[in-house]
Order: sequence, then structure tokens, then C-alpha cells
Amino acid sequence: MSALSSLAILALAAPAALLGASHLKTRKLAREARDLVPPIGQFCATPQGRIHYIDIGPRQAQPLVLIHGLSGQLQHFTYALADRLAADHRVIVLDRPGCGYSTRASDAMARLPEQAKALLAVLQSLEVKQPVLVGHSLGGAVALAMALAAPERIAGLALLSPLTHPAEQGPEAFKGLIVHNNMMRRLMAQTVAIPTAQRTAGPVLNQIFSPETCPDDFLIKAGGALGLRPESFVAASADASFLYPAIETQAARYAAQLSTPGAILFGAEDAILDPLTQGKVMETYGLDCQILPQRGHMLPITAPQPCEDFIRATVKALAKES
Repeated sequence: MSALSSLAILALAAPAALLGASHLKTRKLAREARDLVPPIGQFCATPQGRIHYIDIGPRQAQPLVLIHGLSGQLQHFTYALADRLAADHRVIVLDRPGCGYSTRASDAMARLPEQAKALLAVLQSLEVKQPVLVGHSLGGAVALAMALAAPERIAGLALLSPLTHPAEQGPEAFKGLIVHNNMMRRLMAQTVAIPTAQRTAGPVLNQIFSPETCPDDFLIKAGGALGLRPESFVAASADASFLYPAIETQAARYAAQLSTPGAILFGAEDAILDPLTQGKVMETYGLDCQILPQRGHMLPITAPQPCEDFIRATVKALAKES
């Protein structure tokens, strides 16, 4: 049993004094996290919640919309990639609903179609037309959901290590996030989840970045400290808990309904998602998959130059096709 998967039992059985101490530590860690990583962008109100985003680069240039993965925030892209692309693209980087400094109206907003609806509303509000969606990991699944929901509004896809299909086992690093009871999810978030996340951060990050190394400045420059807040646990837990059957339903639609062109980039040594069953399989639906040797899952942080080259090549190819 993983550390987080036992938290529900602990939250029920722990004496009040222990839960009280955990709650106080949670509040302290959350305050510190917000001080270390304040919001860096603007906010857009949607019926589904308030979305935190940055909008950089020439406004009239080809827009790119960068969508982060599970337990992430927009700093995963601002860490090393967004400024490179903003030299000659309009780059919109978003905190997904409920993540980073974005909010969501309810936990049910974690469902892929609902996240797609919220982000499409943001793009409409910002007058972003025909963007190329750059989704990383779970953000790739959200990008695909957007392309399925509104193919006429999306120019293409440039996906980085995307989740595209159900994963038979699922990564061990995220299994403990699955909590199907909303009240229990919030009790854990306010008591035992955040202190446990602090204690286990090292091994979890090692798995996520493997075979590469998590950078020393990940907690601040990549926003990792924001994970030490109750709202971050609630969002990540809801994302993981509501992923099924949504991803199964979505994958079943690709053959008949996925018409948006694009490409995929994967690390050959990805320890979170399998490059073959999540990447190469999408070539059936017109998305070419390139695989980088000796690279892991966190490509926007560990391989910004290959990511930039891939995105630029994909945008160029899309322009020739249009």
C-alpha cells in the first residue's frame, strides 16, 4: 500500500490531537508555498471557475496554448520553454481548472470534457483563434478533449508525453491520489495529505523525472511548492479520481471523431506513461510520434530545446497542410 493510499484510513482513525497538529502544519506549509510561488499572470472568469494564465509574445502571431499535466501548474512551461516560443509566437500558458491559481466550481470539473469546456471558454474570451495546443501528460488528454469538442477552432496538436489512452496499471507515483469520496478528499487535504506529500516528495519526484534528475530549483522556479496546499491535493485527487471512465470514453472516439492534425513527442525512458501505448498508437489517427532516446517524462523542464524544435517543426508542418 502506498503512503497516500493509506491516508483515508488514517484520517478516519487518527485521534483529534493528531489531526489538529496535521492541520496546523498544513496551514503553515500552504502559507509558505503561496509566499514562495505567487501568481504571475492574469485571471479570466468562466462559468466553470477562474483561470490563471499568462499571455506573452506577438499578439498577431500563431497562437500556442500550453496545458500542464497532473499535479502541475503553468510554471512547468515558464520554467524553460515558454519564453523560447514567445520570440515569434503568441504563447498562452494556463493553470488548468483547479490547479495552480485557477479554481473550479466543483470536483466534477475534473472530468476531461469539463476541463476542455472551461479552457475553450478562456480562449474565446481572449480572442485566441486557431491555436496549436501543446499539452503535456494529462494536459495532452485535455488538449485532445478540446480538439474533439471543437475541431473547427483548433489548428493542431503538439503533444508532449501525453496521456491518450487508459493505462493498465497507472503510475505508482499517482495511485494514492485516487479518493472517490469528496468529503474524505477534503478532510485529507486539510490534515494528513500535505505533511505526507512533503515527506515523500523526494522519492515521488525521482520517479516522475526518472531517468533524469529533478532540478534543484523545481520547487520555486517550476512551481512545485504549490503542491503543498490543500487545494492542490483536492485538484490532483479529483483529476486522478475522475479520469476513469472519461479517458476510456475519449479514446473510443478517436477513430471516428479525431480530425485535428499534429504530432507527439515522447521520451523513450518515460517512467510514467508508455511511449508505445500512449504515443505510437496515435499514429493510427494521424498524429506522428517521435521518441527521444534517454529521456523521461518531464520534457518541458528537462528537454526544452528538443521540445522547442518539435513544436516549431509541428507548427511549420501544420501551416503547409492548411
